[in-house]
Amino acid sequence: MMQALIWAACGTLFTFLMTALGSATVFFFAGDPHPRFRQAMLGFAAGVMTAASVWSLLIPAIERSRALALPGWLPAGMGMLLGAVFLAAMDLWLTRLQEGRFHFPGSRGSALLAAAITLHNIPEGMAVGLAFALAAGGDHLAGAVALAVGIGIQNFPEGAAISLPLRQEGFSRRRAFLGGAMSGSVEPFFGVLVVLFAAGATPLMPWLLSFAAGAMLYVVAEELIPQAHSRTGTCGFLLGFLIMMTLDVALG
Repeated sequence: MMQALIWAACGTLFTFLMTALGSATVFFFAGDPHPRFRQAMLGFAAGVMTAASVWSLLIPAIERSRALALPGWLPAGMGMLLGAVFLAAMDLWLTRLQEGRFHFPGSRGSALLAAAITLHNIPEGMAVGLAFALAAGGDHLAGAVALAVGIGIQNFPEGAAISLPLRQEGFSRRRAFLGGAMSGSVEPFFGVLVVLFAAGATPLMPWLLSFAAGAMLYVVAEELIPQAHSRTGTCGFLLGFLIMMTLDVALG
């Protein structure tokens, strides 16, 4: 058990550090980042998240479903739908809060993006934690590493996608960095937590993986693509998708 906890902590700590590294991009600008750079980063994040939803989450969910004697499409389809619906409900809740007496220390769009990315980092952390817990027992170490690297790569532009808009809205570099980095802090916590309940969590993994995919696809369609809508953003999307797809196929 202790070895599984250590491995899970190491795997999810890497994904968290990649989020923090992406958030640290705010320290490399003398002034506000150029709008084209932000569009490119948002498009890149959208491409990475789209590819990761397919190769890192939905395909593994289908494969795990078959191993559990379930129709592959059932957990993948229903889990993805639940993830998207949950994010849509979160979107509505944040909108009502913003329209009421509670006001976010930034724009609603930035608050929604930060909340959505933080939310979908929870099942991602659980997926990485459980994958490394299984690898500690001699099961598919390469797959666990590929999943952690893939999620870590996608976390880099996600951290930047949060911190850069916060910087543009007047936050100090330190506060913008912390806002982006904290979105990934849930991954080590839930990654270790799931190991403690690994026996009960294993049958849920197809649902958790597809839930994360639905959450990410909702963020891509609702927030990232509209904000990155430009030729620069499209190039960033294609580059991010290509890198993530290549990474998953090569390491998978």
